[in-house]
Amino acid sequence: MNTRPDQPLRLGTRRSKLAMSQSGHVAEAVRAITGRPVELVEITTYGDVSRENLAQIGGTGVFVTALRDALVRGEVDFAVHSLKDLPTAQPDELVIAAMPKREDPRDALVARDGLTFEQLPDGARVGTGSPRRMAQLNAYARNLGKSIETVAIRGNVDTRIGFVRAGELDAVVLAAAGLNRIGRADEATDLLSVDNVLPAPGQGALAVECLASDADLISALGRLDDPHTRAAVTAERALLAALEAGCSAPVGALADLLADGQIVNEMRLRGVVGTLDGSTLVQLSTTGPVPQSYDEAVALGRELADEMLAKGAAGLMGERSL
Repeated sequence: MNTRPDQPLRLGTRRSKLAMSQSGHVAEAVRAITGRPVELVEITTYGDVSRENLAQIGGTGVFVTALRDALVRGEVDFAVHSLKDLPTAQPDELVIAAMPKREDPRDALVARDGLTFEQLPDGARVGTGSPRRMAQLNAYARNLGKSIETVAIRGNVDTRIGFVRAGELDAVVLAAAGLNRIGRADEATDLLSVDNVLPAPGQGALAVECLASDADLISALGRLDDPHTRAAVTAERALLAALEAGCSAPVGALADLLADGQIVNEMRLRGVVGTLDGSTLVQLSTTGPVPQSYDEAVALGRELADEMLAKGAAGLMGERSL
C-alpha cells in the first residue's frame, strides 16, 4: 500500500447502481479508518455486458474476473464484490481482507398489487434468473397447493421490477440486501422466510479483496471484518464447494448464529438442493459450536454437504463423477 496520506486508495467496483452503492459504503468506512481519500474505479465485467443466461455463461466468476485482473495488474488497490458472486476457490495472489457485517440474507418478492407469495394466484408468472430460487419457489408453491410459472430473467433491479410494473410478470424475486442497499426496501411486497426459501451461499455479504502481498492494506481493511459474518459465510461456501456447485446449480445455504440470551454459542447451517421444478428437494441442517477458525467453519460445511450427498443431492445437480 502506498503510504502517502494524500495518495488516494483506488477501489475497483462494477458499474451497476447496486455495486456503486455497496462500494460507496465501504469507501466511506475505509476513509474513516485510514484517513485517506478513496476513489471508485468503475470496471465493466463480462457478466455486465453479456445478455446470456447466467447459468449458461458460467455463473459465479462472471462478475469478478475483470475486477481481480485489475487488482493483479495494480490498476486498483482493493475491490468490493457481492460475496455470492465469488467462486469458492480463492486465487493465491489475492486475499479477502474483510467481510463486513452482513445485510439481510433473505430473498424479497416484488409483486403486483402488493401481493405476498401466499397471495399469488395459481399459475402466477414469477421472474428470477436463479435456478436455486426456481427450485425452492416451485416447491413452496406446491406446499401451498398451487403452481407457479418461473420465468428466467436478467437485468438490474430497475429492469427486473419493470417486468412487474409493465404487467409482463406477476412478481419477481430479488435479494433483500440489494433493495436495502439502494434504498428501495419499501418496494418489496414480501420477505421470504428462510424456512421456505434458503438464500444463495454468502447472500447479503460483501467481500473486500486486495493483493495478498499488501500487508499494510490487509491490516487496515481487516478492521472492517465481522467475525460472525465470516464464520457463517465460510461454512456456507464450504458446503457449496463440497457439492461441487457453482451458482448455476440450485443450491441454497444459510448459517444462523444461535444465541442463549446474549451469548452466541452455536451455529446452525442449513442447506438445500433441488430440481428446478421443485418436485424433489434435499434439505438438511446441522448445528454445532460457533466455528473459531477457518478450518472449523469449512469442516461444518463439508459435514453437511456429505450428509446431503448421502441423501441423493448429487443426482439432483446433474451428472457428477464421485
